[in-house]
Amino acid sequence: MKCFSRYLPYLFRPPSSILSSSCHTEADIISTVEFNSTGELLATGDKGGRVVVFQREQESKNQPHRRGEYNVYSTFQSHEPEFDYLKSLEIEEKINKIRWLPQQNAAYFLLSTNDKTVKLWKISERDKRPEGYNLKYEDGRVRDPTTITALRVPVLRPMDLMVEATSRRVFSNAHTYHINSISVNSDNETYMSTDDLRINLWNLEITNRSFNIVDLKPANMEELTEVITAAEFHPNQCNTFIYSSSKGSIRLCDMRAAALCDNHCKFFEEPEDPVNRSFFSEIISSISDVKFSHSGRYLMTRDYLTVKVWDLNMENKPLETYQVHDYLRSKLCSLYENDCIFDKFECVWNGTDSVLMTGSYNNFFRMFDRNTKRDVTLEASRENSKPRAILKPRKVCVGGKRRKDEISMDSLDFGKKILHTAWHPSENIIAVAATNNLYIFQDKVN
Repeated sequence: MKCFSRYLPYLFRPPSSILSSSCHTEADIISTVEFNSTGELLATGDKGGRVVVFQREQESKNQPHRRGEYNVYSTFQSHEPEFDYLKSLEIEEKINKIRWLPQQNAAYFLLSTNDKTVKLWKISERDKRPEGYNLKYEDGRVRDPTTITALRVPVLRPMDLMVEATSRRVFSNAHTYHINSISVNSDNETYMSTDDLRINLWNLEITNRSFNIVDLKPANMEELTEVITAAEFHPNQCNTFIYSSSKGSIRLCDMRAAALCDNHCKFFEEPEDPVNRSFFSEIISSISDVKFSHSGRYLMTRDYLTVKVWDLNMENKPLETYQVHDYLRSKLCSLYENDCIFDKFECVWNGTDSVLMTGSYNNFFRMFDRNTKRDVTLEASRENSKPRAILKPRKVCVGGKRRKDEISMDSLDFGKKILHTAWHPSENIIAVAATNNLYIFQDKVN
């Protein structure tokens, strides 16, 4: 397998610290991973409603190899569990998605959402504090005005660096169903939030009003045939967005055409081969994630078994189709019984749109090189991820005699799954969430 180091320039190694804990609860399970636009920060959200932000270490002359390491920068509680008294429903604190806003000044801003509420957070640094107030003491107590006999000019004194996360906006009460995705527009003024049946457009400055731009809810809910699974804005056309459905179709909409984008401009769907039709066809064709390429020319979609690349100018069939774990076709029945068939895997592009990455079971994640058509399966686990070690490609044995370096399909652990991944916007650094563990791998440095 040495050819991979020649053809695929992204064999990754973990930094010296793998971010994890030996014992964990349900609340520790990572539910989203996202790099910011420069890749200097990496945010994770978990089922406990917490957001952890990691910052990349600055390069030093003494230890140039430490440049790729990320350390905890800020941790804060984004969402709390709530209760909807009108519907008698508990609202989980789990963070469904995090999206960074482009950086405008020294502070960082990100959007985080649970099932019902989107919040805008500001993350800022403070290394000075004001002293010498006139109307209050240093501890904040208000002074008696009669004791003030002189006017003082407050001064700024150095202090230990403090990273603060403050909630700036709360966007709530706009979704009846669970929010599955949020996407920031390229105009840097608006974003959209998407639930199972509706897409809402928000202004980042206005919290009490949003515009409904897609509504799939039928007059009679018994007539419901599909739900929205994901949505995203075009990277540089602020009027264009896409959304995917549980039927395996993708709709591209133009907000200039009409205020309500129920009528799409383009419809991407691959007709199913009748030969392959089965009881599970509709379930496995549901799209769990959709992403525009950085160039804006292509779409990538992930369904249960495949990753597909679509050209925006060709609606009738995908440009490329990659099999993620085709060997699971024979196990769909047991995967249905243990609910794994409903797992929602994400997919990501590398910075140049030449390589795709998505997760699988047994803590495997897959990479596909679009130029060479080669692929590799790698594993994120504490056992084989020693610092500075190169990850070895893994292979699943489907039938026949199993080789020494192969793993049998029957011994795959379906409890270990890579659902959430992220790729640095310009470098070969990836973040992979495996249950409560966050693995950060970087390109091999000679």
